[in-house]
Amino acid sequence: MLNENFLLITALLLFVAVLAGKAAYRLGAPALLLFLSVGMLFGNYNWVSLDSPEAVGITEFAGMVALCIILFSGGMDTQYSDIRPIIAPGVVMATAGVILTAFIVGTFIYFVSPHIGIALPFPLALLLASTMSSTDSASVFSILRTKKQGLRQNLRPLLELESGSNDPMAYILTVVLVSVTTGTDGVSWGTAVVTFIIQMVVGAALGYGFGRATVWIMNRINIRSNASLYSVLLLACAFFTYSFTTIAYGNGYLAVYIAGLVVGNFRIVYRNMLSTFFDSFTWLLQIVLFLILGLMVNVHDLFDPQVYLMAGAVGLFMIIIARPISTLICMSPFRQFSKRARVYVSWVGLRGAVPIIFALYAKTHGVPMADYIFNIVFLVTIISLVVQGTTVSGMANWLKLSYAEPQPTFKFTVPDHIRSEFSEIEVNESLLQNGDTLKDIRLPGHTLVVMVCRNQKYFVPKGLTQLLVGDKLLVVSDNNDEMLQKIKDMGIENVMKV
Repeated sequence: MLNENFLLITALLLFVAVLAGKAAYRLGAPALLLFLSVGMLFGNYNWVSLDSPEAVGITEFAGMVALCIILFSGGMDTQYSDIRPIIAPGVVMATAGVILTAFIVGTFIYFVSPHIGIALPFPLALLLASTMSSTDSASVFSILRTKKQGLRQNLRPLLELESGSNDPMAYILTVVLVSVTTGTDGVSWGTAVVTFIIQMVVGAALGYGFGRATVWIMNRINIRSNASLYSVLLLACAFFTYSFTTIAYGNGYLAVYIAGLVVGNFRIVYRNMLSTFFDSFTWLLQIVLFLILGLMVNVHDLFDPQVYLMAGAVGLFMIIIARPISTLICMSPFRQFSKRARVYVSWVGLRGAVPIIFALYAKTHGVPMADYIFNIVFLVTIISLVVQGTTVSGMANWLKLSYAEPQPTFKFTVPDHIRSEFSEIEVNESLLQNGDTLKDIRLPGHTLVVMVCRNQKYFVPKGLTQLLVGDKLLVVSDNNDEMLQKIKDMGIENVMKV
């Protein structure tokens, strides 16, 4: 009966969380915030309890699994051509930005904590700041991609690269400061620097190596008789990348992100099916993770004045002062970004599941006042999701950095063994300068217009079909790069791959 009750409660939690996610989309709020709220609601009324030491360990393990898949899936969805122009600022933000944020916030906590009633020693204040020093990839990926809002000046890939690769630095700071606050011998800042370099180098190298190996395995192994097993195989490769890299003293989170980036930028079999699977699985893991984290918190503890006063002060300080200072310092060498772009990057510094998981790490390793740290981190995460998460779109509009991301008119799945590529172009006056029929358009060789969309109606064109400005053309080509360049030379801007 116990198993049936567990499944019933799990199904109810997931059902309520999905409804909350739909409501969040309509209200313009981050879905992850409502997932947390659902967990807190169930936990507050003792419908489900996760306050035992065993539950903390299980939650830490669930967080590790979820972050592996979230980062791997985020890497798969990122095109290298998008992040290539912003690799340097992204890496600086993911390393120096985390350190600056941790030290600025840690210093603030050290001087403010005595006035709130709990004087924290500087190492403990720095540990609290370090757990919150990285932006959360789950929050950033889900909000930016759910909004389907375009951002100018390559800001979207910059924010996704930063959030996907800054966890290793925050993790190193957290681990070192946990050792310092618990009195572990042999820990020094020199050791920490060497450890960080080793973890980053090993993580990046193994991530790239395992990514290439994954591409080779996926394309060479033949299990087409049961194609669904390709999803299982890719899942196994992601977990193997993380675990082996961690055993080899590298950073597993960086490795799975880079491996996903490599897999996403090479041709692999059944790509469309794999992308759909990982997208659904990522959402499931995010829902489960945020529900569990919500179940773990005791709502009554959040209303302790020493908790909510400290969390409120730290949350607002991070949003208004610490994040902008670290962002402006880190982005100052890169002149391609306008002042408005720097302001926007400083605003989209969302906190989410990762800081809470790092706070759990402190809790499981015997850090003094670990419960107090966990409650503050949890409340700061809520503040960040409420204040920053709900204004991601509005701030971009206010700073005039957003644009309506075009949605494809033609939506279909192309079998992976077909090497031809499909693109959608919009007819303008420049395209019709030599005539308004299809035969008058001089397209490259091995390129065909296979369908036209006009006023929401679709038809197959012929050579004498008259084209109108605003028509959407579905074009197939064996040499897509040549075709796209030819189209751009003809003065057409609205082109997208299908």
